Amino acid sequence: VPLQASGGGLVQAGGSLTLSCATSGFTLSRYSMGWFRQPPGKEREFVAAIRWTGSTHYVDSVKGRFTISRDNAKNTVYLQMNNLKLEDTAVYYCAGDRGIILSSIQFPHEWYHWGQGTDITGSA
Repeated sequence: VPLQASGGGLVQAGGSLTLSCATSGFTLSRYSMGWFRQPPGKEREFVAAIRWTGSTHYVDSVKGRFTISRDNAKNTVYLQMNNLKLEDTAVYYCAGDRGIILSSIQFPHEWYHWGQGTDITGSA
């Protein structure tokens, strides 16, 4: 299940950016999708998820600033990021899983499919 993340780049603190995760080969509406990030020198961490039910979930540090959404017709998942902070600097990854349960969405090892990362670098 290929996932293709894009949209990263250099952004100033306070700026906005939208990441996209293009999917192919499966029915997106039946999958839960997530975004993770890996800051330099740190482990991969959960950012946001949108379950196949449509419910959305966020790590506390991005609530109110990031929005995850999906367009099943375009087979694409988005992460709209506003008011970016320097600590948002990381490589961002999208993930997909058909059967993941809510209590497991924050754990990278519970997600079956992964795309390549897209790099976001913040500047002051």
